[in-house]
Amino acid sequence: MTVLVNVIVTLGMLYVVPAGLRLIDPVGLRRTARLWPLPAALGAVCLWLPRGGLATALAALYAAACLALAVRAPAAFRRGRPADIAVATALASPSIAGTALVAERAGYRLFGFDLDILALTVPHFHFAGFTAALVAGLVCRAAAPGPGARWAAYSVPAGTLLVLLGYFVDDWAELAGAVVLTGGMWAVALATWREIRPAAGDRTTRALLATSAVVLVATMLLALWWAAGEATGITHPTLTWMAATHGLGNALGFALCSVLAWRRLTAAHPQTARQESTP
Repeated sequence: MTVLVNVIVTLGMLYVVPAGLRLIDPVGLRRTARLWPLPAALGAVCLWLPRGGLATALAALYAAACLALAVRAPAAFRRGRPADIAVATALASPSIAGTALVAERAGYRLFGFDLDILALTVPHFHFAGFTAALVAGLVCRAAAPGPGARWAAYSVPAGTLLVLLGYFVDDWAELAGAVVLTGGMWAVALATWREIRPAAGDRTTRALLATSAVVLVATMLLALWWAAGEATGITHPTLTWMAATHGLGNALGFALCSVLAWRRLTAAHPQTARQESTP
């Protein structure tokens, strides 16, 4: 499981986050996105080192970059629009991942969590946190105004926060968060399939959007199954199996395909992207 999780996290650090920053604000975050691979490379290297001082130091440098990014979140949040709430969540999420990474690389059980849970928190808040909230915000901006788009933009951040709180409360609270997050992600998938995909100008972009929407249905069903199993004791997948299915599917089928598709959409309509960007 460790190798697979490290590969997934490396993809998030080195490509998904900087590409996502360009989608949030191609002008205001251009310099941040351009420089991001430097701390991300340090973070990626620390994943493959044994736990200890060097790995912890590299992780701390990456976490510092994540915290600097989170400083931008309140400004987006204060605008109060649904898409901006989602964007604020995306900007804040890597800081949670970076904090968990430092603790895990140091071998420190932060808040009493097992090191395996801390290790899995890192990909979770790169993908279920950063990418899911980012895409929910983009969909809300691009889709026709209505309750579906607003639900996606509000419920993905709410579900992410509830899942995080569930870590500290109990498995039932985490299950509630999984239900809300799944509802939001399915709303994103539905809007992507019905509205964003048909309007895409080329076959490749439509295929990427279709893949991201279909994958979300399957991977979030797995998330519900796992959370329900943890809360009720019913048979459910192991963490290793979840990393190989839910984690890999979200990283490649949803996050990577979504970011690639939205970059193509942004390139095709640069003026619209500039008007909708969040400084």
